[in-house]
Amino acid sequence: MRILVCIRQGLDGEINPFDACAYEEALRVKGAEVTLISMGPISVKDFLLRLTRLGAKKAILLCDKSFAGADTLATAYTLSLAVKKLNPDLIFCGRQTLVGDTAQTGPMLSVLTDTSLITNVMSIDEIGDTVTCTTRDNGIQTVTTPALLTIERINNLRLPSIMSKLGEVEVWSAEDIDADIEKCGLSGSPTKVVKTFENESGKRKCKYITAEELPQVITEALKKRNDELVKTVSNTQKLDKVFIIGEGPRTFAETISDNITVLSLTNANDLAEKITKLKPNAVLWGSDSLSKKLSAQVAAKLNLGLCADCTLLETDGEELYMYRPTLSGSVIAKIVSRTKPAMATVRTTQNGADIMVAAGYGAKDSLDTVRAFAEKYSAEMITTRKAVDNDILPYSMQVGLTGKTVSPLVYIAVGVSGAVHHIAGMQKSGTIIAINSDKDAPIFDYADYGIVADIGNIVI
Repeated sequence: MRILVCIRQGLDGEINPFDACAYEEALRVKGAEVTLISMGPISVKDFLLRLTRLGAKKAILLCDKSFAGADTLATAYTLSLAVKKLNPDLIFCGRQTLVGDTAQTGPMLSVLTDTSLITNVMSIDEIGDTVTCTTRDNGIQTVTTPALLTIERINNLRLPSIMSKLGEVEVWSAEDIDADIEKCGLSGSPTKVVKTFENESGKRKCKYITAEELPQVITEALKKRNDELVKTVSNTQKLDKVFIIGEGPRTFAETISDNITVLSLTNANDLAEKITKLKPNAVLWGSDSLSKKLSAQVAAKLNLGLCADCTLLETDGEELYMYRPTLSGSVIAKIVSRTKPAMATVRTTQNGADIMVAAGYGAKDSLDTVRAFAEKYSAEMITTRKAVDNDILPYSMQVGLTGKTVSPLVYIAVGVSGAVHHIAGMQKSGTIIAINSDKDAPIFDYADYGIVADIGNIVI
């Protein structure tokens, strides 16, 4: 069994956390020959060499000046050429990176290499001529090999043993993989960043209240509709024809067009055929896992740009300008597509409870109290990355950039510091209430109401 693991070096110099999980899963497959592959400057060679100590036989670094500046489709194209040369039985990718956090490259790569696909893998249950996995949102899935799996944060990457040895690292250029450099890097990328600026979205004016006022605040908040999900701009000109895949993106679509057609979430081939035939100006998809998977596959089939996780759309009647957070949510990028139709996934409301209670790391000693609080209001309990990383609560409950996105009518943060990667997953909630003993906690900047107190001292 030959397994190829796609990895990326993060801005901190370490392996992307999702890719680390993919690597660990590959190493756990008995008898597998594991190869690493990455794309980047020559400095990444040392990074890959260190990782071979964990068990990979070798690593491939795709390094060429023509590869620089690639978006997801150009990256998938370059990787696909190397995959065809290596001919693995399985390809493991992390669900997403923390730099672009699009979750697009894996599904695009599966199309370009004609391999089966399972996304959002929580466990690999069986490997043979077929692969069976339990996924985060879509249950148990089985596909034939060769197959590509995108892995969630489901394990911890092992440390090297004292007796471990370094593998080898091969550096491949564009010529080595017979790449068409017009399809690589910046020149081959169908999406273009117009400008970037600091992300100030999501901040609210916090009103501090007492614990005694909390029940009334929750009651009033439940009466409100979450009408702040979509920010709008005054688009005096509209696009002639916009497709939405499912009803989720409708609110976004109405900001840019008066002519909206709904297509059902069917399969990538069917959707690609309809888009080609009917020629809309733009196609909008939701942010659920199936929409993300299908949108990336359609983009690869039609060689179209795809902008991920948009929070704002703007048009002059000709072009669609798409705004999305990047770099863990700290930066907003304004993006335009060089290909038509323009395609984007937009932040749509996820199904869930009307009230969600987030137990952060600061609530680790009061979990029973938080659970009782959540039960009192029939609320769904969720958590933060730090609480998960410290084995306080399970990953299935994690909200944020490396977890899930939620937008309940009422979000109550208990002992949550307000790290930017958590804010990215909950900032579209209706009313946000923060309970924290630290009056300077960043979470209060994103809350409508705040209580400066320890949850353990609040009478439920």
